[in-house]
Amino acid sequence: MEAFFRTHAYLVEHIDLPVRRALMDEIDWSAPLIGIKGTRGVGKTSFLLQYAKENFDVRTHKCLYINMNNFYFQGRGLADFAREFRQGGGEVLLIDQVFKQPNWSNELRRCHDENPGLRIVFTGSSVMRLKEENPELNGLVQSYNLRGFSFREFLNLKTGCDFPAYSLDDIVSHHEEIADEILQQVNPLNFFQSYLHHGFYPFFLEQRNFSENLLKTMNMMLEVDILLIKQIELKYLSKLKKLFYLLAIERPSAPNVSQLADEIETSRATVMNYIKYLSDARLINLIYNPGEAFPKKPARIMMHNSSLMYAIYPNHMEAIDVYETFFQNALWAYHDVRLGDRLSSFLVDGRRFRVCVNTPRRQQPDICYARAELRRGEANNIPLWLFGFLY
Repeated sequence: MEAFFRTHAYLVEHIDLPVRRALMDEIDWSAPLIGIKGTRGVGKTSFLLQYAKENFDVRTHKCLYINMNNFYFQGRGLADFAREFRQGGGEVLLIDQVFKQPNWSNELRRCHDENPGLRIVFTGSSVMRLKEENPELNGLVQSYNLRGFSFREFLNLKTGCDFPAYSLDDIVSHHEEIADEILQQVNPLNFFQSYLHHGFYPFFLEQRNFSENLLKTMNMMLEVDILLIKQIELKYLSKLKKLFYLLAIERPSAPNVSQLADEIETSRATVMNYIKYLSDARLINLIYNPGEAFPKKPARIMMHNSSLMYAIYPNHMEAIDVYETFFQNALWAYHDVRLGDRLSSFLVDGRRFRVCVNTPRRQQPDICYARAELRRGEANNIPLWLFGFLY
């Protein structure tokens, strides 16, 4: 146990997050079992260590970070380890990559049932379905999603400012006043293109080639998160990768499932299942017509975020596709985003939005125009960058 405390102390001492994630203040940390999901690369490990650093003195041994990559846990159950930690006065156990532990959901249930008063916070892949696929955790786990950097978080990091987040209603109704406050300190357009290129994933801060790092991360999502968690045989990995590439190089559109099935030499049903797995891994987003949902075919498939687009096909992108990807990525987690009608790009909670590269010729009063070129908007014309302030 002492070796784990030494590792914990070293990691906590050396963690230095340049921007505090908004999720830190949204979690009910008093809950006995907390699950934090997120796509690979968004900073789940750093998030756990930052929580430990903010709330516990490493000398008290009341909080401990462990990673299921440690081979120690292949020979010893997680529940037994948790019992020893609790008996030694431990209060909070932070478990990283819990899905690497065999029978992890049963082990978590034992940790909870056999150690009253112990609080457990664990991280897992966005591919995991904590409640739907693990009934033993139903009613016990409080689940949260850690997302990549918003444009607001990226801007705070780059400028040293502390801009707050705003609700969608606030942005639609008061965007002029909000933009005026922000523009007094910084011009967001000076940073917007950088964010679109590399701002979603925190590892752009590392002294390594961002695109190569992101490509490596994307492959890990496919090879580990999807194959391991969904228990897909390794021989099918090439089909999954090819499908993702075919979807990525197409402009956002409804998938031709029959053609995709022919190209990767599998069935239509398998293609639809793979598409869902890619969506769960936060590599793509599925945009449906109003009133529709999986397993129906989506009305449009888009990359999950614009950084993925630049990593896969940097020289073959339409500006409107990048801007629409930014828009739907900023909104999908907390709002119902559907494909729009002939005059709008999206329906968001039933409200019509159109993403624009330039000034639209004819405007409708009941459509909100998210315009990429605006520093400050007016009436129903809203700067596109401002939608990056939703979290």
